[in-house]
Amino acid sequence: MHADCTGSPGNPEIPDMNTTPIHPLIVHLPMALAVLMPLVAGGVFVAWWRGYFRKRTWSVVCLLQAAMLASSLVAMRTGESDEERVEQVVPEAAIERHEAAAQLFTWGSGLLLVVSLLPLLSRSPGRARAAGLVTLGGTLVVLGLGYKVGSAGGRLVYEHGAAAAFTATDQGAPSRPPASHGDDDRY
Repeated sequence: MHADCTGSPGNPEIPDMNTTPIHPLIVHLPMALAVLMPLVAGGVFVAWWRGYFRKRTWSVVCLLQAAMLASSLVAMRTGESDEERVEQVVPEAAIERHEAAAQLFTWGSGLLLVVSLLPLLSRSPGRARAAGLVTLGGTLVVLGLGYKVGSAGGRLVYEHGAAAAFTATDQGAPSRPPASHGDDDRY
């Protein structure tokens, strides 16, 4: 499932879905949710605390956190399926850094999902609100983890030329990025 820049046979403007790398399409959902979750959790928490919403409204936070975890797992799976091809043009150490950051982000998302359920499960209003505050803080931590994984992924594409693994040359082989990758141990 990878794409080249030539488009589908019937229409050169539409990417050929048989060759489109799915990972770059999927990975933006957990990253967008990582950015939005502090805002959503903060807004729902303040509205709940002030009595505008009932505690069950917090389930929106839990559902979005579950969507982040699920999309993170799918993004990791699609990244793993593209890994062998990308290793042809990108230093393995750079890929491993991105993969390690993605695993940490996914584990963080999963842990935060469990924590986000605590306000709904608590019978004590004070404990429920405290768990909501912990969840809110956790969304900021996961946002930071998301930044790290996104930054490492961006370096794969823009510094190491990972996209070259999916663009064909005249011979049909992946094109190579410029020879100089720099010192890949600096990150």
